[in-house]
Amino acid sequence: MIKNYFVLFISVLFFNVAKAQDDAPTAVKNQFKINMLFPGIVYEHALSAKNTLYSEAALGLGYRYNSYYDEGNVYFFPLINEQFRHYYNLKKRAEKGKRTAFNSGNFVAVNALYNFQSLSTNEKYGNYPQSFTVAALWGLQRTYKGRFNLEFNIGPGVNFDKYDTEFVPVGNFTLGWVIK
Repeated sequence: MIKNYFVLFISVLFFNVAKAQDDAPTAVKNQFKINMLFPGIVYEHALSAKNTLYSEAALGLGYRYNSYYDEGNVYFFPLINEQFRHYYNLKKRAEKGKRTAFNSGNFVAVNALYNFQSLSTNEKYGNYPQSFTVAALWGLQRTYKGRFNLEFNIGPGVNFDKYDTEFVPVGNFTLGWVIK
Protein backbone atom coordinates (compact mmCIF):
# COMPACT_ATOMS: atom_id res chain seq x y z
CA MET A 1 0.00 0.00 0.00
CA ILE A 2 2.80 2.45 0.86
CA LYS A 3 4.45 1.55 -2.45
CA ASN A 4 1.23 2.53 -4.31
CA TYR A 5 1.11 5.90 -2.53
CA PHE A 6 4.77 6.49 -3.33
CA VAL A 7 4.17 5.76 -7.05
CA LEU A 8 1.12 8.06 -6.99
CA PHE A 9 3.17 10.82 -5.29
CA ILE A 10 6.00 10.52 -7.86
CA SER A 11 3.44 10.55 -10.71
CA VAL A 12 1.75 13.71 -9.42
CA LEU A 13 5.15 15.35 -8.89
CA PHE A 14 6.24 14.45 -12.44
CA PHE A 15 2.95 15.76 -13.88
CA ASN A 16 3.35 19.09 -12.01
CA VAL A 17 6.94 19.50 -13.22
CA ALA A 18 5.88 18.79 -16.81
CA LYS A 19 2.94 21.20 -16.47
CA ALA A 20 5.22 23.93 -15.04
CA GLN A 21 7.52 23.56 -18.03
CA ASP A 22 4.54 24.07 -20.36
CA ASP A 23 3.59 27.24 -18.46
CA ALA A 24 7.12 28.67 -18.62
CA PRO A 25 8.41 28.41 -22.18
CA THR A 26 11.82 29.90 -22.88
CA ALA A 27 11.16 30.37 -26.61
CA VAL A 28 8.88 32.93 -28.20
CA LYS A 29 5.72 31.82 -30.00
CA ASN A 30 3.53 33.17 -32.79
CA GLN A 31 0.64 35.18 -31.42
CA PHE A 32 -2.23 37.36 -32.56
CA LYS A 33 -3.63 40.08 -30.31
CA ILE A 34 -6.12 42.92 -30.27
CA ASN A 35 -5.20 46.27 -28.71
CA MET A 36 -7.95 48.18 -26.98
CA LEU A 37 -6.37 51.42 -25.71
CA PHE A 38 -5.43 52.54 -29.23
CA PRO A 39 -7.57 50.24 -31.40
CA GLY A 40 -5.51 47.92 -33.54
CA ILE A 41 -4.47 44.39 -34.40
CA VAL A 42 -1.04 42.79 -33.94
CA TYR A 43 0.59 39.64 -35.26
CA GLU A 44 3.90 38.62 -33.70
CA HIS A 45 5.73 35.96 -35.71
CA ALA A 46 8.48 33.90 -34.06
CA LEU A 47 11.63 33.89 -36.21
CA SER A 48 13.80 31.95 -33.73
CA ALA A 49 13.79 31.06 -30.01
CA LYS A 50 14.31 34.69 -28.93
CA ASN A 51 13.43 36.83 -31.98
CA THR A 52 10.11 37.92 -33.44
CA LEU A 53 8.76 40.10 -36.20
CA TYR A 54 6.01 42.29 -34.71
CA SER A 55 3.46 43.73 -37.18
CA GLU A 56 0.75 46.17 -36.09
CA ALA A 57 -2.01 48.16 -37.79
CA ALA A 58 -3.63 50.65 -35.41
CA LEU A 59 -5.01 54.10 -34.78
CA GLY A 60 -2.40 56.43 -33.28
CA LEU A 61 -2.64 59.54 -31.16
CA GLY A 62 -0.44 62.63 -31.47
CA TYR A 63 -0.06 65.97 -29.73
CA ARG A 64 1.31 69.21 -31.08
CA TYR A 65 1.77 72.53 -29.30
CA ASN A 66 1.53 75.87 -31.11
CA SER A 67 3.31 78.68 -29.27
CA TYR A 68 1.68 81.39 -31.44
CA TYR A 69 -1.81 80.42 -30.23
CA ASP A 70 -0.49 79.18 -26.86
CA GLU A 71 -2.49 75.97 -27.06
CA GLY A 72 -2.11 72.35 -28.04
CA ASN A 73 -3.92 70.05 -30.41
CA VAL A 74 -4.56 66.30 -30.27
CA TYR A 75 -4.84 64.41 -33.55
CA PHE A 76 -5.57 60.83 -34.68
CA PHE A 77 -3.91 58.93 -37.52
CA PRO A 78 -3.78 55.36 -38.87
CA LEU A 79 -0.36 53.69 -38.58
CA ILE A 80 1.62 50.62 -39.49
CA ASN A 81 4.31 49.52 -37.05
CA GLU A 82 6.98 46.89 -37.75
CA GLN A 83 9.51 45.76 -35.16
CA PHE A 84 12.28 43.21 -35.08
CA ARG A 85 12.34 42.16 -31.41
CA HIS A 86 14.94 40.29 -29.41
CA TYR A 87 13.63 38.91 -26.09
CA TYR A 88 16.63 38.71 -23.79
CA ASN A 89 15.33 37.52 -20.42
CA LEU A 90 12.90 34.63 -21.02
CA LYS A 91 15.18 31.97 -19.51
CA LYS A 92 15.94 34.10 -16.44
CA ARG A 93 12.20 34.76 -15.90
CA ALA A 94 11.39 31.06 -16.23
CA GLU A 95 14.13 30.13 -13.71
CA LYS A 96 12.61 32.58 -11.22
CA GLY A 97 9.17 31.03 -11.74
CA LYS A 98 7.81 34.12 -13.48
CA ARG A 99 5.37 33.87 -16.36
CA THR A 100 6.88 33.70 -19.85
CA ALA A 101 3.86 32.40 -21.78
CA PHE A 102 2.68 34.50 -24.73
CA ASN A 103 6.09 36.17 -25.05
CA SER A 104 6.02 37.74 -21.58
CA GLY A 105 9.47 39.22 -21.26
CA ASN A 106 11.72 42.21 -21.88
CA PHE A 107 13.01 43.03 -25.33
CA VAL A 108 15.11 45.36 -27.44
CA ALA A 109 13.81 46.23 -30.89
CA VAL A 110 14.46 48.02 -34.13
CA ASN A 111 11.26 49.86 -35.01
CA ALA A 112 9.93 51.19 -38.34
CA LEU A 113 6.71 53.19 -38.01
CA TYR A 114 4.66 54.69 -40.84
CA ASN A 115 2.04 57.27 -39.87
CA PHE A 116 -0.61 58.05 -42.46
CA GLN A 117 -2.07 61.55 -42.83
CA SER A 118 -4.13 62.69 -39.82
CA LEU A 119 -7.85 61.93 -39.73
CA SER A 120 -8.51 65.05 -37.64
CA THR A 121 -7.31 68.47 -38.72
CA ASN A 122 -7.00 71.90 -37.19
CA GLU A 123 -6.08 74.79 -39.48
CA LYS A 124 -4.32 76.68 -36.66
CA TYR A 125 -1.67 73.95 -36.45
CA GLY A 126 -1.10 73.29 -40.13
CA ASN A 127 -1.09 70.01 -41.95
CA TYR A 128 -0.16 66.72 -40.28
CA PRO A 129 1.60 64.97 -43.17
CA GLN A 130 2.48 61.34 -43.56
CA SER A 131 5.69 60.44 -41.77
CA PHE A 132 8.14 57.61 -41.32
CA THR A 133 9.99 56.98 -38.05
CA VAL A 134 12.92 54.67 -37.35
CA ALA A 135 13.78 53.98 -33.69
CA ALA A 136 15.74 51.78 -31.29
CA LEU A 137 13.45 50.60 -28.49
CA TRP A 138 13.58 48.91 -25.12
CA GLY A 139 10.34 47.39 -23.94
CA LEU A 140 8.44 44.82 -21.97
CA GLN A 141 5.42 42.70 -22.69
CA ARG A 142 3.36 40.86 -20.08
CA THR A 143 0.42 38.56 -20.69
CA TYR A 144 -1.55 37.65 -17.60
CA LYS A 145 -4.14 34.98 -16.90
CA GLY A 146 -7.15 35.41 -19.12
CA ARG A 147 -4.68 36.50 -21.84
CA PHE A 148 -4.86 40.16 -20.79
CA ASN A 149 -1.84 41.82 -22.40
CA LEU A 150 0.13 44.88 -21.34
CA GLU A 151 2.98 46.28 -23.41
CA PHE A 152 5.30 49.25 -23.03
CA ASN A 153 8.27 50.39 -25.10
CA ILE A 154 10.35 53.55 -25.37
CA GLY A 155 13.43 54.82 -27.15
CA PRO A 156 15.05 57.44 -29.38
CA GLY A 157 14.09 57.78 -33.02
CA VAL A 158 14.39 59.81 -36.19
CA ASN A 159 11.22 61.06 -37.90
CA PHE A 160 11.04 61.88 -41.61
CA ASP A 161 8.23 63.82 -43.29
CA LYS A 162 8.00 66.11 -46.31
CA TYR A 163 8.80 69.19 -44.19
CA ASP A 164 11.46 68.08 -41.73
CA THR A 165 13.78 65.40 -40.40
CA GLU A 166 14.15 65.43 -36.62
CA PHE A 167 15.12 63.39 -33.59
CA VAL A 168 12.04 62.36 -31.60
CA PRO A 169 11.22 60.31 -28.51
CA VAL A 170 9.23 57.20 -29.41
CA GLY A 171 6.97 55.50 -26.89
CA ASN A 172 4.05 53.12 -26.92
CA PHE A 173 1.74 51.72 -24.26
CA THR A 174 -0.96 49.19 -25.14
CA LEU A 175 -3.59 47.15 -23.36
CA GLY A 176 -5.24 44.24 -25.12
CA TRP A 177 -5.92 40.52 -25.36
CA VAL A 178 -3.93 37.69 -26.90
CA ILE A 179 -5.95 35.49 -29.22
CA LYS A 180 -4.47 32.16 -30.27
